[in-house]
Amino acid sequence: MTEFLHNPHAGEILKLEFLDELKLSQNSLARAVGFPSNRINAIVNGTRRITADTDLLLCKFFGLSEGFWLRLQNSYETREAKKKLAIKISKITPYAHTENRVGI
Repeated sequence: MTEFLHNPHAGEILKLEFLDELKLSQNSLARAVGFPSNRINAIVNGTRRITADTDLLLCKFFGLSEGFWLRLQNSYETREAKKKLAIKISKITPYAHTENRVGI
């Protein structure tokens, strides 16, 4: 069986690398960007995904390039899907394009 490295959710990175490092509470962040406090909590707990509007507001607040949080979320979801579908993916034969291929 293949072992995978820990795949951190964007919310885990938000908590560990931003909130904890800056000693900023979830409630303070929520107020600063105009979110309900439960939204930040759900993201940090990994039960809510980062959306485009969340990304834009968090990027503005932390001075990051737009899309930073969406890229983290996409990476997380892609890795989770890859783990879940590993066997199915391994059984797929890639399409081989040839000039003389007939009947497809």
